[in-house]
Amino acid sequence: MIQTVDFFTPVVDDPYTFGTIAAANALSDVYAMGGEAKVALNIVGFPNCLDPWILGEILKGGADKVMESGAVLVGGHSVQNQEPLYGLCVSGFVHPDHIWTNYGARPGDVLILTKQIGSGIINTSAKAEMGDPDSLAEAITVMSSLNMYASHALRGFTVHACTDVTGFGLLGHLHEMVDPSNVTAQVHVGWVPLITNSKDYAEEGLVPGGSYKNRQYTGKDVDLGTCDRDWLDVLYDPQTSGGLLFSIPEDEADAAMKALKEAHLETKAAIIGEVTDPGDKRIKLIS
Repeated sequence: MIQTVDFFTPVVDDPYTFGTIAAANALSDVYAMGGEAKVALNIVGFPNCLDPWILGEILKGGADKVMESGAVLVGGHSVQNQEPLYGLCVSGFVHPDHIWTNYGARPGDVLILTKQIGSGIINTSAKAEMGDPDSLAEAITVMSSLNMYASHALRGFTVHACTDVTGFGLLGHLHEMVDPSNVTAQVHVGWVPLITNSKDYAEEGLVPGGSYKNRQYTGKDVDLGTCDRDWLDVLYDPQTSGGLLFSIPEDEADAAMKALKEAHLETKAAIIGEVTDPGDKRIKLIS
């Protein structure tokens, strides 16, 4: 049995869209372990100064996303709060012999990421009223897309390690994968799929505070090589409902990418690097 819980304050203005994003995010840990979500409970905080219609739209968005996952929404709990909060407590199942863990990557593996990154930067640009509407629309698609489809696509492959990329950013969650595995990850920065304009916005300083906190935590274990330090703002950008990061054998990589393509994901999946024997640093960036 897999049990997980997640909730947060709004990351977009539209209440229905917020509900879908929060639900997709809460369901993600089940898919990162190779499981299936079965039962979900709402977690709600809502101020009494806002129109109840807004709450109804948030709950509708969450319910629709749970329905898409095939799980059943069986109730929940609400409290009065100064600002809206929404998320889910999710129960799922996975066969004991087929659990995916966030460690176990091996030298010779390739790293596959199933969603483009940069949602934190795009949301920051939107709050500053400096963002491009098309970039925000792309970020919303990324955040609201279920990781179920990518998880299902790679069920038949040898998954040595898997995690979902969320608040610690790509490099933070990758570090969580390779450090206990006692290996080094080489990331080709040009291969990492990005939400349109996210790198440009980062260079303009539209970077969420969480990116700097993430860098402080594991940045000492990253070899920049010849890469510009601006890349760290993007690669450490805290993601909301980010994609799955897989470590699989190299000889299965082409077939895995073909399976992801045939899954018709709404997001961009890509091979972003490889796993090697341990070096001086846990992560090495390659320009």
